[in-house]
Amino acid sequence: MHAMRRFHLSTVAAIGFAALVAGPVDLGAQQAPAQAVAIDNDDIGGVVRSPSGPEAGVWVIAETTELPTKFARMVVTDDQGRYVIPDLPTANYQVWVRGYGLIDSSKVAAKPGQQLNLTAVPAPNEAAAAQYYPAAYWFAMLKIPPASEFGGSGRIPASITRDNWLRQMNNVDCIGCHQLGQQSTRTIPAALGQFRDGREAWVRRTQSGQSGEQMTQRLAGQFGAAPYDYFGDWTDRVAKGELPKSKPPRPQGVERNLVITSWEWGTEKNYLHDLIASDRRYPTVNANGPLYGSNEYSSDNMPILDPKTNKVTFFKMPVQDPNTPYALGPGHAAAVKPLQPSAYWGDEQIWDTKANNHNSMLDKKGRVWLAAGIRGFDNPAFCKKGSDHPSAKVFPLDRSSRQAAVLDPKTMKYNFVDLCFGTHHPQFGYDADDTLWFSGTGQVAGWLNTKVFDETGDAAKAQGWAPFVLDTNGNGKLDEFVEPNVAADPGKDKRITGGSGPYAVMPHPTDGSIWYTVGVFGGAPGFLRYDPKTKLSEIYNMPKQGYGIRGGDIDKNGVAWGSASNGSLVSFDRRKCKGPLNGPNATGDHCPEGWAFYRYPGPSFEGETTSVEASYYTWVDQHNTLGLGENIPMSTANLNDGFVALKDGQMVSIRIPYPMGFYAKGFDGRIDDPNAGWKGRGLWSTNGDRTPWLMEGGKGSKPRAVHIQLRPDPLAK
Repeated sequence: MHAMRRFHLSTVAAIGFAALVAGPVDLGAQQAPAQAVAIDNDDIGGVVRSPSGPEAGVWVIAETTELPTKFARMVVTDDQGRYVIPDLPTANYQVWVRGYGLIDSSKVAAKPGQQLNLTAVPAPNEAAAAQYYPAAYWFAMLKIPPASEFGGSGRIPASITRDNWLRQMNNVDCIGCHQLGQQSTRTIPAALGQFRDGREAWVRRTQSGQSGEQMTQRLAGQFGAAPYDYFGDWTDRVAKGELPKSKPPRPQGVERNLVITSWEWGTEKNYLHDLIASDRRYPTVNANGPLYGSNEYSSDNMPILDPKTNKVTFFKMPVQDPNTPYALGPGHAAAVKPLQPSAYWGDEQIWDTKANNHNSMLDKKGRVWLAAGIRGFDNPAFCKKGSDHPSAKVFPLDRSSRQAAVLDPKTMKYNFVDLCFGTHHPQFGYDADDTLWFSGTGQVAGWLNTKVFDETGDAAKAQGWAPFVLDTNGNGKLDEFVEPNVAADPGKDKRITGGSGPYAVMPHPTDGSIWYTVGVFGGAPGFLRYDPKTKLSEIYNMPKQGYGIRGGDIDKNGVAWGSASNGSLVSFDRRKCKGPLNGPNATGDHCPEGWAFYRYPGPSFEGETTSVEASYYTWVDQHNTLGLGENIPMSTANLNDGFVALKDGQMVSIRIPYPMGFYAKGFDGRIDDPNAGWKGRGLWSTNGDRTPWLMEGGKGSKPRAVHIQLRPDPLAK
């Protein structure tokens, strides 16, 4: 980031002073290898030392701009400071060392096949070292309001509980779109102007750009403007020189075996919500093939990355109705016009999507199924009351905010799929019809029978939806039901909404049930189970200590996993439930024994014990696509620059060290060659922060797709 570049220049004198204390410091590379490591002609390898000796657990980064798109590969040094960056495409690279307790070394020119010993540069002081800490360590400095501020007795509205506040400061709202705590958010952009204090600066900052209206409504409206005080106090203290109270550990153990590759894709103005690489049921689908991005609110131009050629192309997603409005406006994540000028883009409208592709999935044929808009909000007649569609007879739907489409990469033909329910995340079931299930469906479970759609091209015939109904009378079948706001009737079932509705969708690999995370933005958080055979649902509320949930997935055993708002990976195992799963008492709080919490790495807010980690999404590696094993739950580590995996009860951190500010909203696994060991498999993800210009590099930075691989040891090639 630009500020980081200024930091390097301003610390030259301090580094010189450190050299007087610690001895001579070579800021370049030692070209004559003292301890050569074994490399091939497409590798770069060597040893990293500082004045105190070999540097273990630091990153060596090689980057080039000579390929069709900017490319970087990163590895970690072993316990003797040795490294090997394997299998580099032919190009000239800039190579440098980054690590906790250090500042970046000078960049050294190198080529594949070269032995390159590097000199690490110890940070001259704590302030210099802290500039490389993940955002979590800075965000933990934010103060949480005392109990006296809640309950209507302080500045915070009575409707906002302490749990509400903590949830919003974790993985919902601001931190659900941005990494808070990195250099760009813990400081105030000078371009915004001069302010009396941090509070006034945050009022102005959150009015900026096309999301200004939504941010202001949330902070000033729902939260009574109280967050401005706490954010302002935080950045004021940072500006005065206050530093994080804890320090991040360097990679240990298996964390040193990671190989991270990144490619720039997308544009400097448009963010990417997600990418897709394969069919999660059959992870060899699309082996060595392209990656497909999802632009969500930012653009209709889908980026496509070919990792074999390092080329990026774009496909413009069309809409069926030429009069389709922008997928922006009140109630959405952005407005067409900025509320106030951005410090980076002024009054420019940088987001202009109609297709609004939030998320996509590949099927076993390699086709891309997209949650994407194709028309305006008003549904066709077959969705509404009076239609003879079987689902409309039960629960008619008047509007849907996003529909679906399918792209065949072989022909680049794009077909529209008009759906009556809204869409958000799609996932394929394990049935013979390749049913595609969706979240974002509001008060219903929604699905598309892709086999029927392929045979007929008839979206109306191929789709269905159903309300969520609890079997509260306990007879095991769907009966007449009472509405959510009506008292229970012993002879009837009861319809529920799942609070704000389904957010993540998780088809069970064996029993055919469909699971969702619910209550993400309102209502009780937890997991919801829908059975397509009986059309009955079950709901399981998260115990109070979790106080919120976001993305989730399911493992091969049917255990549901999710990103909890208390800085934990959470699991729910229905098999552990002791009481009846239906009947009058099975209304959400009837199976606390099914829940378990696993604390994410990272510091805590002052006075708290939970991690500040704000995980956006959880995904289960059912097929060992990374190499940690089958059925490994993994979460985005949104304040720790990467991901975290739960292996044998221990958390494994997977950090993307460059550019700082990496923030993902999802990931995918793919096996390119099951016989190629670690080189034939890996995870794929993309930077998903809505403001790519806030990460290291500043304005002009583009989102980066990443490939994460796990080799057997830090020197494997």
